[in-house]
Amino acid sequence: MDVQAIFEILKYTLPALIVLAASYLIVQKFLVSELRRKQIALLHETQNITIRMRLQAFERLSLLMERVHPRQMMPRVYNSAMTVSLLQQVLVTTIRTEYEHNLSQQVYVSREVWESVKTAIEQEIGMIHQIAQRLNPDAPAKELNHFISDYLMSQSDDLPSEIALKIIHDEARRVLSYGAI
Repeated sequence: MDVQAIFEILKYTLPALIVLAASYLIVQKFLVSELRRKQIALLHETQNITIRMRLQAFERLSLLMERVHPRQMMPRVYNSAMTVSLLQQVLVTTIRTEYEHNLSQQVYVSREVWESVKTAIEQEIGMIHQIAQRLNPDAPAKELNHFISDYLMSQSDDLPSEIALKIIHDEARRVLSYGAI
């Protein structure tokens, strides 16, 4: 083969290779940018769904803390025909049932929020047991009701459920302000 033939072949193939390489690079860049755009859109959509779910979890945990607060719970479960031990049992069962009903919410909130909820539940149950132990188990439930009311009135610090509520509200505010954290 002579040099003239090689130059003739190169004259046609070299521009074709350059056009092929340029086309490949342009298509590659387009596909990568399109993929990134779709990933960002999916992330944004997912984040919106996640934020909604997290806010619902904050709502449910706030409701839980309100429902297990002794001031809110006592009127719901108190019955004058009960004894101290029965009222104690009903109060503890009510708290545990409310807590178990909301266990799945821990997936959507921070560890700090969930730990504050768990701690509040444990401390509310402990407070009920501690007050009930001072009383005769067969005494009328009115006595336990009275002692719990006195205890709540004598507390200058926030109750565990109130502290947990503050932590829940602070994190919900952060999520609303800054998006997912």
